[in-house]
Order: sequence, then structure tokens, then C-alpha cells
Amino acid sequence: MAEQLEISISTVSRALKNNPRIGDFTREKVIRKAREMGYFHDIRFDLQNRERSNLIGVIVPSIRYHLYASAISGMEATLEKKGMHLVVCQSNESYEREKVLIEKLLLMGVNGIIISIASETRNFFHFEKIKQNGIPLVFFNRECNEVNTHKVTIDNRRAACEAVEHLISVGCKRIAYLGGPEVLQINAERIIGYKMALRNANLPIDERHIVFSRFDRQSTLTAARQILYTPDYPDGILTFSDQIAVSVMLAAKERGITMPKELSVIGFNNEPVDEFLEPSLTSIEQPGFAMGATAAKMLLQRSTELKDDYEKRILKSYLVVRNSTNRNKSSEMKTIRSQ
Repeated sequence: MAEQLEISISTVSRALKNNPRIGDFTREKVIRKAREMGYFHDIRFDLQNRERSNLIGVIVPSIRYHLYASAISGMEATLEKKGMHLVVCQSNESYEREKVLIEKLLLMGVNGIIISIASETRNFFHFEKIKQNGIPLVFFNRECNEVNTHKVTIDNRRAACEAVEHLISVGCKRIAYLGGPEVLQINAERIIGYKMALRNANLPIDERHIVFSRFDRQSTLTAARQILYTPDYPDGILTFSDQIAVSVMLAAKERGITMPKELSVIGFNNEPVDEFLEPSLTSIEQPGFAMGATAAKMLLQRSTELKDDYEKRILKSYLVVRNSTNRNKSSEMKTIRSQ
């Protein structure tokens, strides 16, 4: 590599170790060539330096979601007690950005990485490279079956089933699921729970009522209109997130559908704004702070116990019922907790 770049071996070494004596132009040139030549496994701190590092990398799709902001707070509260500090990054749902962020975190010499997978991610080799570098890795909220490591999530299947059961209990008979990007594994889990509840109630499963969308506003509105601008539109919809639920509510108001009389809507994440919507939004509360704290504890455990028996923690979620599903139009909020 040094010969190809016409620089000294010592300069290459310093650039890969992020030495401050090396300028940004040279460093980027070396890193780019290292990627081209497949030297990713060498772009790391040595084990002794990594063990002295007090940095933990965190990658989330977006910190504007309440779930991720709460999770980061939980991680911080846990790790700072151990003298560790977070380096928080956003993938912005991009697979390419996620890969670059992982490389940069490794170059910084982080002592572990906690991540919630981007919605565009379909290839998981970059996660295996983290493990190959001897760096502890923990997935939270969004995960993938293809990578063996510690994971923290909720029971998405059960949460979706209980949400649909609630829609059935308030009189809904034509229930749809509006998901996020289809590639996300938690979509599949939620659809299983959605279908389970319908079968248990002897209600038909209409595949036209299972629709996926990206997370941008135009995509979610288009998906919501696809469901609602039909003669036999659903009378109940479970959505992947509160942001998607808001698009459903907007599309319903466009078409003159009254909520919750003609349409009941449930979101995921229980964002703080939900109670201020009109009608206020019923949503599934995920324990973001506990999820982050648990992920941090598992990372610390993995750092001290270098073995391959990985664990998956399932945390409890619960349904917060508000007016978007309350056909009695009572303003009282209640909580249905999972057993």
C-alpha cells in the first residue's frame, strides 16, 4: 500500500491509527486505499490500546425518535458509572453510512459498539467484521438473525397481537398493518402477531391490508392513502411507528373519515406528542431507557467475558390506550400491560 500511495510505511501506520500528526487528506487517502485492498481487519487499535479505551460507539437510525433518545440516556447512565463515554452516531437509515460509521468508530479505538440497524441494511458482513476485530457488539430494538451477538428487544410478535386484540375489542373487523421498510426483521415479527390475533378472532386476513413504506413523509402518506382510498377501507390500522400513524390520521382527515368512530389507529413508540394529537394516539410503549441500559450492561459483560454464548433479552412493552381507539370518546387514558 505504501508503495502504491508513494508514502512511507510509517505514514501509513500512523494514518490507520488516527495519529494527529497525519493530515486529513493523507489519512483519508490511506483509509480509502485500505478499503479497496480489503485491509479492514487491520484498521483498528491493537488489543492493548483498545482495552484502555473508555469510548463506546452507538449507532441509531435517528436520535429524533423518542425511543432512541431514551435508549441513549439509559446507556449513558449505565456506562458513565464505569468511566465509559458514548460516541453517538446517526445512520439516517442508510446502509452505506452505517458501514462508514463503523469503520470510523473502529479507527477511534472504541471498546464496543451498540447499534440499531438502518432500514436500508440488507447485507450484514460489516457487523461480522466488528466481531473479527475483537470488538463487543450489541444489537438493540432492530436486530438480524444473521449475526450471532447479544441482542435487546421487545416481543414484537406479542405486542402486535395485543394491539390488534385491542382493535378487535373496540369493534374493528377490517384491520390493516402499515409497516416500515419490508426488509426490517421486526416487520415480520409484527405481522405474525397481527395475523395471529385475526385468526384467533376468526377474522379474515386480507393481504391488500398489509402495506409497507419508507420512513419519509411522502412515502408514509402514499401508503396511508393506498389503504384508505378504497371502497372497503379498514376500520382499524396498526402502524409500525407513531410517525406513520400520524400519516394515517392525516390521510383519514383528507378523506373525511371520522376517528375513532369510523377508523381506529394504533402506533408504536409512544412519543410524547401522542397525547396532544387530535384524537390523542393509542400507542405501544417500548422501554427505551431500560433497553439502552440493558444493552450497555450486556456490552460490559461481553467485554470481560470473551466467549461466544450470546444472549437475547426480551423486555416488556405495554399498550397505552388513548382516544384514537376509544369509541366511547372518553378522554381517560389507560394502560394495558403485557403479562
